[in-house]
Amino acid sequence: MLFEVASTALLSTRTYIGIPIALVGAVFLAFGAQLQHRGVNKVDAQKEGGEATALRIGQLFALLRRPSWLFGTLMLGLAVVLQLTALYFAPIIVVQPLGAVALVLTAIVNARVSGVKLTLPTIRSISFCIVGVAVFVTIAAFQAQEKEITERELSTVLILLLIITALFALAFVFFRHRFKAIIYIVGAGVLYGFVATLAKVVIGRIQTIITYGANGFEWLTIVCVIALIAATALGGYFVQTAYASGPPDLVIAGLTVIDPLVAVTIGIIVLREASNAEWWAIVAFIVAGALAVYGVFQLAKYHPQSQR
Repeated sequence: MLFEVASTALLSTRTYIGIPIALVGAVFLAFGAQLQHRGVNKVDAQKEGGEATALRIGQLFALLRRPSWLFGTLMLGLAVVLQLTALYFAPIIVVQPLGAVALVLTAIVNARVSGVKLTLPTIRSISFCIVGVAVFVTIAAFQAQEKEITERELSTVLILLLIITALFALAFVFFRHRFKAIIYIVGAGVLYGFVATLAKVVIGRIQTIITYGANGFEWLTIVCVIALIAATALGGYFVQTAYASGPPDLVIAGLTVIDPLVAVTIGIIVLREASNAEWWAIVAFIVAGALAVYGVFQLAKYHPQSQR
């Protein structure tokens, strides 16, 4: 039994199927983000005052009348479907970081569409993000292993999500007028990191139902679905508001860096997917993650559209 668990390596045949699916999803994510950003900017430009603030209910309904936003939402929906499909074949620790490909595509597309050339500090910041995530996922692919999530581990994830969601909700209620794009991006990235974890759990439970029948479905799965929907909704609102106050490549940088780092950190610490990893791999995880997050904050500081 021990050898069966140890042989469940991430770089398996199923993983090789999941990786290209995740990469195609990253392409849809990049173009969907650009289109949503355009729609949000048009709606935000119609409000009184030039200061970027949180989107109001009326503005959210106005987005439904913007073709660019609707088409972008459709593309993001396809990106989510492809990501969930990739999670069916491969573990979170491999699939999530691959979304960083969307950062490069979004930066290129946004530069062409907006006519704003990427400066050297911007390119350097994006490079930090890509290199950090690339090193992170490469080490994870060879050092970590996928295993079944126990009810205790799942309960821990749900409790952490509840605490973090409550903190972000309270901060938004009392300090939203002081929020900048980077705050919304960090919030969305953290929430979506939990969403990816819960999505993987729900997919696993559905597989159990298909294999063993209704006995594989229990109340904890229902709680996971409810938490997944709530975190997705709040994270989605943060993303739309971030589009109103920051460039799309900054938003994608936050999501494709912070999201996978949170998901993989959950996998390492809570789910113990890297319990057999070498000590140097843990150090490399920390250094690569820090480099990627540093790149996000540098991008927020030096991106030409953030400085306007």
